[in-house]
Amino acid sequence: MPDIQVKICGLRTADDVAAAVRAGARYLGFNFFPKSPRSVDADTARDLALAVPPGVAKVALVVNPTDTGLDHLTDMVPLDMLQLHGSESPERVAEIRARYGLPVMKVLGVAGAGDLDAIDSYSAVADQLLLDAKPPKDAVLPGGNGLAFDWQLLAGRKYWTRPWMLAGGLTPDNVAEAIARTGARQVDVASGVETAPGVKDADKMAAFIRAAQD
Repeated sequence: MPDIQVKICGLRTADDVAAAVRAGARYLGFNFFPKSPRSVDADTARDLALAVPPGVAKVALVVNPTDTGLDHLTDMVPLDMLQLHGSESPERVAEIRARYGLPVMKVLGVAGAGDLDAIDSYSAVADQLLLDAKPPKDAVLPGGNGLAFDWQLLAGRKYWTRPWMLAGGLTPDNVAEAIARTGARQVDVASGVETAPGVKDADKMAAFIRAAQD
């Protein structure tokens, strides 16, 4: 089996970062959406990011960010990638990528087959895509809700032109099945390795990565 790369998102403490790196995570996500229980400020994220070893990507999760906000964030925190988790248009994605010179991962919410129609337009401007369960209409958070979508929607699809990542309701117990059913080679987890919203568990992170890579 090809190497499965794992992103652990919503890390908030030095212990979380160390445990995720020790477990073998290839991407570490820092959440800058203030309403999220996983959010961190730029000062905290800077300290966390500086402790990340080379070869592990530091990813900023932002939602419909302004240039002013991104200017501050990218000045403060040594980042390797921006993850756009809002309603950013393809044009806005292209603007952000050009302005900051960082790879951009665009999140696309999926509930049905029609939601995959946006893949082509975003593939033209983003470096990577992340396919996540579309949040309920009354949800406060754009992601991290512990919900999965129908993985069969992705089965057998061969048209990907960009690296992509699977997210949404993944846990140590179901990630192997998700990979088998979708063909994903990258997976993202937040709530599935927590004991409470925003509280990561080192054993669950290690178990998730083992399950993904076995």
